[in-house]
Amino acid sequence: MSLNIQEQVSMRPYNSLAVDVRARFFVSVASLEQLQAALVWAQQQGVSVLLLGGGSNLVLTADLQVLVIHLQLRGISILSTDAEFTRVAVQAGENWHAFVLWSLAQGLSGLENLSLIPGNVGAAPVQNIGAYGVELKDHLESVLVFDRETALVQRLSNEQCQFAYRDSLFKRESGRRVILSVIFKLPKHASLQLDYGDLRGYLAEQQISAPTPHDVSRAVCEIRAAKLPDPKRLANAGSFFKNPVVTSAHAEQLQKNYPHIVCFAQADGQVKLAAGWLIDQAGWKGVRQGDAAVHAKQALVLVNHGAATGQQILALASQIQADIQQRYGVELEIEPNVIG
Repeated sequence: MSLNIQEQVSMRPYNSLAVDVRARFFVSVASLEQLQAALVWAQQQGVSVLLLGGGSNLVLTADLQVLVIHLQLRGISILSTDAEFTRVAVQAGENWHAFVLWSLAQGLSGLENLSLIPGNVGAAPVQNIGAYGVELKDHLESVLVFDRETALVQRLSNEQCQFAYRDSLFKRESGRRVILSVIFKLPKHASLQLDYGDLRGYLAEQQISAPTPHDVSRAVCEIRAAKLPDPKRLANAGSFFKNPVVTSAHAEQLQKNYPHIVCFAQADGQVKLAAGWLIDQAGWKGVRQGDAAVHAKQALVLVNHGAATGQQILALASQIQADIQQRYGVELEIEPNVIG
């Protein structure tokens, strides 16, 4: 099978932080057969592999002495439909937000709160992406993967994916399984999640008393656009830190010291804190060190103003982590994957 393997390719166009490192080898694949051929080629050459989707959740810290395989499998198909649900298969290379808009156009709901999240469908299960009270796992039925250890194509159920907050089997066993496609089970009758203050506030301002899934999607897009920079205009990897989860006792003490702290009770008795609030209150919003900076409108986002390296962005993140630990006794975990 013919593969167009390139050498010494700049990765700047392929990561949303626009970090300019080079890949020793680079190839785009649009089918399982091309993927398998690329993996065989890498094995024959004795080089490791980096699987790349939309590149929206990466911090690249050095030149990559590997074969970068850019997954571009495309296609959306309806598998079945009944009075309540429609099952949809989506190839890994489809853009996530474009798929959300497609689902809404079909009269399907469930994904509206996840509008405008950057990246491709194949990367979404890795992080178990979530926003405004909805997570990917809520509507995912199964994932088709190529297991590099066994060289077999497997279908994993929702339960087998071992989803957790911004976590999954795919993240814990990074690189083993290549996600080929995802099957979603989407409801035809909306059960909207409107619990977040920003979302309720926007709908109230727009005087939308009986919102539709389209209304919620538009609201989420407006809210995200107001807070989060467009990677095409200001390079970023979205939320750079996970919202930390602490014990109820720790949260109670923080609430005594900081009455306005933003927190959410969890089903297991723990409490999730808003990382953006902690960073903002600590005075990091808008701080710039060279071309690496904290976004002026959203403290949870680190940006590249032009020529920042991955190491410089991580150095800024490390300073923030140390400060938050000292101030609040809270450990912040980086959300993007650090590679290099």
